[in-house]
Amino acid sequence: MSVEAPWKATVLTLFPEMFPGPLGHSLAGKGLQTSLWTLDIRNIRDHTTDKHRSVDDTPAGGGPGMVLRADVLAAAIDAASPVDDDRPRWLMSPRGKPFDQREAQEIANGPGIVLVAGRFEGIDERVIEARNLVEVSVGDYVLSGGEVAAMAVLDAAIRLLPGVMGNPASAQTESFHGNLLEYPHYTRPTVFEGRAIPDVLLSGNHEEIAKWRRQQSLQVTRSRRLDLFDKS
Repeated sequence: MSVEAPWKATVLTLFPEMFPGPLGHSLAGKGLQTSLWTLDIRNIRDHTTDKHRSVDDTPAGGGPGMVLRADVLAAAIDAASPVDDDRPRWLMSPRGKPFDQREAQEIANGPGIVLVAGRFEGIDERVIEARNLVEVSVGDYVLSGGEVAAMAVLDAAIRLLPGVMGNPASAQTESFHGNLLEYPHYTRPTVFEGRAIPDVLLSGNHEEIAKWRRQQSLQVTRSRRLDLFDKS
């Protein structure tokens, strides 16, 4: 009987020492230790061909900064993800399509993912086209590099893998499930600085509690994320 391979993440980066970083702790870290998923970190610089191990060059047409070379990055991608690798290849980029919970679930449902963490002004457009890189953004802001963004994508997907969360049902009540933000949570003490836990949560009436939580989710989503509320 064949054993199903664990979910595999490959990250191409110029700073491999940044990993696993936060992914080595909490849910993701436990999953990594128990082989629910694997992490393959590849140093892009290992695929340079000159004595200076140069990975970048000046932008064609002039301008500030440097650009990651197409030939170096292509060689790194080919070594990490051969032609028969069916995992998607994503380039973390502020100009990419927005990453969301739906895509985190899709990635978790697959065999894994290959993530390219860019640096400098960007990477040569030709390698994006030649290696079918999908540009993905984690927000409307610019980071120093793609490593932190790659960690965010991986954390969002890994926690959805079977066996990673202690209670899989937790994912069914979190923010973005059903296009709603999560309802407020409370725990002891019952009264904190004059603020009491809502009576309904202490009533033991599960039907009323569920109704209250649904109403709260709708209210929070409408006030904070009208774009989501309109889809709910």
